[in-house]
Amino acid sequence: MEKLQGIKGGFLVALNGAKTPAELEAVRIRFLGRKSELTMILRSLKDLPLEERRNVGPRAQALRKEMEALLSNRLTSQESPAASQSQVDLSAPARKAERGHLHPLTLVDEEVRKIFSAMNFSVVEGPEIETEYYNFDALNIPADHPARDAWDTFWLKPANQKKLLRTHTSPVQIRYMEENNPPFQIIVPGRAFRYEATDASHEANFHQIEGLMVGKNVSLANFKFVVEEFFKRFFKNQKIQFRYRPSYFPFVEPGLEVDIKLGGKWLEIMGAGMVHPRVFEYAHYNPRDSQGFAFGMGIDRLAMIKYKIPDVRMFFDGDLRLIKQF
Repeated sequence: MEKLQGIKGGFLVALNGAKTPAELEAVRIRFLGRKSELTMILRSLKDLPLEERRNVGPRAQALRKEMEALLSNRLTSQESPAASQSQVDLSAPARKAERGHLHPLTLVDEEVRKIFSAMNFSVVEGPEIETEYYNFDALNIPADHPARDAWDTFWLKPANQKKLLRTHTSPVQIRYMEENNPPFQIIVPGRAFRYEATDASHEANFHQIEGLMVGKNVSLANFKFVVEEFFKRFFKNQKIQFRYRPSYFPFVEPGLEVDIKLGGKWLEIMGAGMVHPRVFEYAHYNPRDSQGFAFGMGIDRLAMIKYKIPDVRMFFDGDLRLIKQF
């Protein structure tokens, strides 16, 4: 018992004299390590008589626990120089929190939706992984049609399922017509994908918005009013001139291109036309009872024109110097 008291006294003196983590570690090794006097006492208990073992054992174990607790408390409260240097200076002014920024493509997408919603168009969305039927066949682009060469397609495996990343948002128009009867007017925003080389005006991943208006007496005159009203609102009543040129798209007849003159320069802005009768047949409409127009344009291109961004790849490179301008 006197030996245990001596060990405890020596430990307390050494503990009080330790000032650094290294000195505390030395105290631990000296009094609690494998070769320490207390450890030797605990190991020798098996050789002591039963009565003495019952007397010394519990006291030695209690002393060990007490010493470990005292050492642990000192280690917790002990501060190293590095810790002192990293303390928070409560007198320093707070760092100003940065505000997030909406991506310019998000801003344009929201504005386009808002304008068309104000003109009574409904916003409809659909899957980005499509079937060959909805992406091509139902849009009057059969497998042997040369127009398929205009869409460089990401086909998905297994090949026998004929799944792909949609090349345009037009498949959603077919899906909508299968479940809804005219009259209606919708826009379909979303991402599309084409397997093509990237440059300043082309990306494999891009954002598109398409429109569809179907009724009994819908005509190109209705189309002209809708698109001209949209662009006047989108470009904030800047002086805009419009030009319509005949063009070909397999899902419309007749087809046309729409150009706008903004700031003294003509820009090709969208493709459009009257919905082809075959497309109505695929949607189970009678082409004699319904007619309508469809159009499509790129959200990315609208953003480039509006914000004077010279390269479409800048939208996707993650450079905050671009994003923080908005």
